[in-house]
Amino acid sequence: MSLIKIENVSFSYSKQPILSDLTLSIEPGVFWAVVGPNGAGKSTLIQLISGLLKPTAGTICLADKPLSSYRHKQLARQLAMVRQEYVPSFGFTVLETVTMARMCRQDFVLFENAEDRKIVAESLEMTEVAHLANRTLAQLSGGERQRVFIARALAQDTPILLLDEPTNHLDLKHQVRIFNLLKTLQTERKKTILAVTHDINLAARYCDQLLLLGQGGRHSVGKPSQVLDIEKLKDYFGVECYRAVLDDRPFFIPLGQHNSLI
Repeated sequence: MSLIKIENVSFSYSKQPILSDLTLSIEPGVFWAVVGPNGAGKSTLIQLISGLLKPTAGTICLADKPLSSYRHKQLARQLAMVRQEYVPSFGFTVLETVTMARMCRQDFVLFENAEDRKIVAESLEMTEVAHLANRTLAQLSGGERQRVFIARALAQDTPILLLDEPTNHLDLKHQVRIFNLLKTLQTERKKTILAVTHDINLAARYCDQLLLLGQGGRHSVGKPSQVLDIEKLKDYFGVECYRAVLDDRPFFIPLGQHNSLI
């Protein structure tokens, strides 16, 4: 059964096609990666699924209901989104920022309850930002803010997580830890995850399914081992790559004129 069903979806900005006739079925509990060159429509797809944008053509359904039929709070209880990193203009602390994610769970009260505080504390711990709780977002590094926004999405406690470059600004240690966390959420809490990433090696190692987007709406769908090969990467990204295998998973090294293996 599809949790998210995308049928023949196209999208254009000012008549410039970004996505073209995309059909995708996302089943519950599956970890998807979306990869591709800049401008191929990765962030656009996340915004379409989250309801921030509407398709130029085609339909998107969530749990067999058209996405357009959901009210804002209903949708917020189904999916949480981590956008590309930004700094809000208001001076909210880390704790306040993450706690605000619980508003979609409050029907008649304006203040958090014990369950809210417990989930917020867990989310801060899981993303390793609990020690920053009383700092404002403006006082954090880009990587720290990114982990706070992931904590906020976790605190929203939804079955679906949409992440637009979740490892943006993170160092190597935290890149791996975030993907470890996402994999744990998938396997232990049965979360459905769709993550946009520029790191095809992390995508190949952690994700079950992969969507490769190219310019002009081209796309390829399948398991990472099926989609990622040196010919396709050269075609979509315009770069030569060296391919190797580690624990039955492919990984790639881009080759330039100064580090060619030939």
